[in-house]
Amino acid sequence: MASEPLPRPAASAADASQSERRMTAWVGKSLKIQGHIVADDNLTIDGDVEGTIVVGDHTLTVGPGATVKADLTAHTITVSGTVIGKVRANGLLVLSATASVIGEIVAARLRMADGAIVDGPVDAAGPRSATTPAAVSR
Repeated sequence: MASEPLPRPAASAADASQSERRMTAWVGKSLKIQGHIVADDNLTIDGDVEGTIVVGDHTLTVGPGATVKADLTAHTITVSGTVIGKVRANGLLVLSATASVIGEIVAARLRMADGAIVDGPVDAAGPRSATTPAAVSR
């Protein structure tokens, strides 16, 4: 008689949360990192980071309690904490109501909630092509 596999219990919300966390890199609240971070995956920062952070075509999330003194580069960046440095989002930059960015912002698209603080130049002109007015020489 062939044995049948036992049914697996349904995953709890905690299991799903842990599974989701494993799909992204994560810097926890108790971590302080100094240096150059390069990730080939989504990255969430809840601690303190100093240096540079590059996640290429992925998503970078700066949590509400995080302090990041770094230049950031990612496709999509969501800031809920404090960032001091240049922020470059090749796609979308989202600044929540608790966000504070001190430094230059360059983003294809910018979504900024009431209460977010920006201190520095902002270039959110969207993707440019040879046919846009800004690219046409006179």
